Amino acid sequence: MTNASADSGAWPALRVADWEPTRDTLHMWTQIVGKVRLAHAPLVNHWWQVPLYVSARGLTTSAIPYDTRVFDIEFDLSGHQLTIHDSNGAHREFPLEPMPVADFYHRVMQALRELGIDTRIQSTPNEVDPAIPFAEDTVHASYDLAAANLFWKQLIQADRVMHEFRSNFVGKVSPVHFFWGSFDLACTRFTGQPAPQHPGGAPNVGNWVMVEGYSHELSSCGFWPGGGEEGAFYAYAYPEPEGFADHPVLPEQAFYSADFGQFLLPYEAVRTASDPDATLQKFLQTTYEAAADNGPWDRAALECDPRRWDSVR
Repeated sequence: MTNASADSGAWPALRVADWEPTRDTLHMWTQIVGKVRLAHAPLVNHWWQVPLYVSARGLTTSAIPYDTRVFDIEFDLSGHQLTIHDSNGAHREFPLEPMPVADFYHRVMQALRELGIDTRIQSTPNEVDPAIPFAEDTVHASYDLAAANLFWKQLIQADRVMHEFRSNFVGKVSPVHFFWGSFDLACTRFTGQPAPQHPGGAPNVGNWVMVEGYSHELSSCGFWPGGGEEGAFYAYAYPEPEGFADHPVLPEQAFYSADFGQFLLPYEAVRTASDPDATLQKFLQTTYEAAADNGPWDRAALECDPRRWDSVR
């Protein structure tokens, strides 16, 4: 168990080194559940049909269509259960506890069979190397309940502030969603213009996947439980415009990483700030401006005031 690099504040501390085995196991578990959604949901541009979403209990698929019913799968990171419910009132669940990925995979597929949900998924992970087939993965078997709960609480805060940031944009913008391939929370704004074909190159991912994801000019931001002692917020542009990396951004702890090709802000810089929400908003806004001003984007057409109706509603 983690010795709790945690505190009781809204923005909890969680050192990556303290929960890395759990993080890597949970990454594989979310890939399995995410691939179930991928198997049944119709394609939406940029793969928006495949991510998970932060919920009041953990991470959820939201409703997945299956014949004339729907079902959902949720990682309850508060009560530490994996739950599957369908619209006919049936459900299955099992505890989230230390277990190999292979066992988790078999439990999920068995539960789906019991619910009459015939499912076939690509049974190897993406965006990792090596990619151990789920049914053979006995390497990843950790689950620290306290750490998983703290990670969810980190996601709650990031998700909440990113939703506020999202509300300032009237152009095409993704949901705030959790991509299980890269294991990060993300939100992406678009100019509406096509982008140069992405060259691909992600481990164990077909280049065509990246071509779909990056088909249009974008500015993306998010939170990843890596890239720093307690994880990091990030922001990047595709294609990256000239001047992007040198654009001044806030807060002062933010920096451009040539290795990652994106701006990074350590999570702990937000957590320890006198106003964490405002600190993160500065990062999200100024890194977006780095893309939009150097793009250049038609900001007048794409941005809006989310409080425009406050006086009458």
